[in-house]
Amino acid sequence: MGQAKRNVLLRLFASTLYLSTFTFGGGYVIVSLLKNKFVDQYHWIDEEEMLDLVAIAQSSPGAIAVNGAIVVGFKLAGLPGVLVSVLGAVLPPMVILSLISLCYSSFSANPYAAAMLGGMKAGVGAVIVSVVYDMGKTVADTGDRINILIMAAAFCAAYFLHVNVIWIILVTAAFGAIRAVLSVRKGEDA
Repeated sequence: MGQAKRNVLLRLFASTLYLSTFTFGGGYVIVSLLKNKFVDQYHWIDEEEMLDLVAIAQSSPGAIAVNGAIVVGFKLAGLPGVLVSVLGAVLPPMVILSLISLCYSSFSANPYAAAMLGGMKAGVGAVIVSVVYDMGKTVADTGDRINILIMAAAFCAAYFLHVNVIWIILVTAAFGAIRAVLSVRKGEDA
């Protein structure tokens, strides 16, 4: 393995370890931080590709933080990238949750800990809104009216009609597949 690949793997591990250690509030929060790190800071992938990778991670079973680490790790360094990024993403929560579980009853009854968690919820909510805005803006900036319509319909189905997210992902994936097939057929007819 070359020195350049080792450096990428080391930075990938350090990045996912850092992000996983300091990201509270669930997998969607980490999406914004992954974008900041891998798109904005390292320029390893572009914003549209990050959106595609997030879509893949979100539509796969499992935690989005781990799925995101898998797809980004694979994109950057193949199977070694997957292993390194998953280790970096899984290690901090495993250690932290193991320690918390040892003293959970004392921790949950502590008014300071409860206040801290309440404040963190507000911050996490703001980060999730930022992720939604960035992803929605990326779709809107393409100018593709069909994708914008699909995004708006998916939002309405989830928010107003309380449709299960699995159905939304399956239906939007079907629309994407149909559009791809029609696009290929249109190209063949030309």
